[in-house]
This record gives sequence, C-alpha cells and structure tokens, in this order.
Amino acid sequence: MSIMSFKGYLARVEFDAEDELFVGHIANIDDVIGFHADSVAGLKSAFHEAVDDYLDTCAKASKMPDKPYSGNLMLRVPPAVHARAALAAKLSGRSMNEWGAETLDAAAERFLNEAL
Repeated sequence: MSIMSFKGYLARVEFDAEDELFVGHIANIDDVIGFHADSVAGLKSAFHEAVDDYLDTCAKASKMPDKPYSGNLMLRVPPAVHARAALAAKLSGRSMNEWGAETLDAAAERFLNEAL
C-alpha cells in the first residue's frame, strides 16, 4: 500500500496484478472517489484530475467538499479487548472516551508519520 497527497487530499494506492493497474481511492472524504492508471506518472495525473474534478463538482453543486467527521465513533471489539481498554483507562485516571481518543490519536499519528 502507498499513500499519495495532493491539495490536502490523501489517497490510498494499491496495485491490481490481475488487471495490471494502479488503483487509488481518496481516503479523507466521505464521498467515494476512485482513480486508476497503468503507470506511476499516469496515476499521479489521474489522482490530480480526480481531486480537481471533485472540487469542481462540489463548487457547481454548492456543496462543501471534504465533509468533516462528526467525532462520534462506534467500534465493535471482542469483549476481552473492551475489558483491557476499560481497565487501562481506569488505571490511567481517564474516562474511556479520553483514553480512547488519546490512544487512537497516538496510533494514527504514528501510522501517518510512517506512511507519509
């Protein structure tokens, strides 16, 4: 997996060996926007075009692009994971929401620093 960035938009890119194509999807928007190409240069161009088309389409529709996330997150995890997380939160002196938000933020920061 690789990550591309353009105008603040991030895309996850994978190689489809069967079709011999690079395939990407914009990751930080609610809308589903995909693009593909058979070369790296073509992929960059297709990604830039997809972002520009998305922004143009939003402007024409008087829609705000890149909807923000609500801050509400529901996770389904095994009971043992839930129990360990609740214990970690309690022992750290924070609520489950505070502990979970800090833990998710730290994990996302580590991942994004490595990926970008």
